[in-house]
Amino acid sequence: MNSKVYFCAKPNFMKPFRLLLFPFSLIYGLGVMARNLAFDLGVLKSTEFDIPIISVGNLSVGGSGKSPMTEYLVRLLKDKYKISTLSRGYGRRSKGFRLVEQSSLSTETGDEPLQFKRKFKDITVAVCENRVDAIKRLRTDHELVILDDAYQHRKLRPGLSILLFDYNSISNFKMLLPAGDLREPVWEKDRADILVITKTPPGLDQADRQEILSMVKPRNQQEIFYSYLEYGNLKPFNCDMEERTLLSIKVTTQIILLTGIANPAPLLSEIGGYTQLVTHHKYADHHNFNKKNISKLVQAFNSAHAEDKIIITTEKDAQRLGSAEVQELLKSLPVYYLPVEAEIHEPEKARFNELIEKYAAEPTVDH
Repeated sequence: MNSKVYFCAKPNFMKPFRLLLFPFSLIYGLGVMARNLAFDLGVLKSTEFDIPIISVGNLSVGGSGKSPMTEYLVRLLKDKYKISTLSRGYGRRSKGFRLVEQSSLSTETGDEPLQFKRKFKDITVAVCENRVDAIKRLRTDHELVILDDAYQHRKLRPGLSILLFDYNSISNFKMLLPAGDLREPVWEKDRADILVITKTPPGLDQADRQEILSMVKPRNQQEIFYSYLEYGNLKPFNCDMEERTLLSIKVTTQIILLTGIANPAPLLSEIGGYTQLVTHHKYADHHNFNKKNISKLVQAFNSAHAEDKIIITTEKDAQRLGSAEVQELLKSLPVYYLPVEAEIHEPEKARFNELIEKYAAEPTVDH
């Protein structure tokens, strides 16, 4: 896709220089392995609870689809159980345990928890750095807790652990932080109960699945599933506008795209199926948009000559557009966010749902 990219908060030329950090990755890796061994041997304690706890996580930094998978689980379980999601609340300025409200700001809660609460109004959404302390608060009046991004939080032992791998990078050579993006070595995948390959093509065939199996190499008792992204209608950022379907985007439509996510490639690919006239304002994951950023966005919109032109952002990014000065800049413009959902490929979807629902009813997964 031949889109233009402006205002990158993380210049691409910095990537090769991460290789110079390889010696630090060795030191980091030794530390991670020592910590994991201490938990495995019981030297460091993992706390278990008597309510169902499902963990969604990954081995790398960002971009594997944890939020869509967490929302999939919420949709599956929210009508049967009183549930809470629990996140660290990455990027928030507050500390400690906090319940997220629909009126909260992303600076108070983090963008993903705020998205969960605004999408699922009737569930509890909590943030806390210390997941064990948070569960102690939540367990008295909740029947199930979904942990978002907690695979490395080994002080808490979930009853069911779901580990995600991004299809688009699964075959790439990977290094540990800080030279690479891995939080821990690939073999630590063996702690998970369920593996999900995310962001696969909707038409994933059996040959693709076999190739993935040969790369991931799940242990005997691990079940593996495949998911893909399903985009919804464009939702207006301002209440006085109507939503639009993606089919309303024509080849002559000019898109001003704003992202601050780890991997915008699937979104670019989706929009690129409708128009090539895309100007992409790309920022780092969880970037807090300021007046200067949004002023440049507005300037790009005003400079576009297309008769039909709109600003699109992600649902996650929309949570970080809540400050008064940003809303003032955007109030008269056609700004939309594009929601996305995870879907499990057939015919395995029924089996995936069965595993989740069975655990929720009888939380007895062997480890």
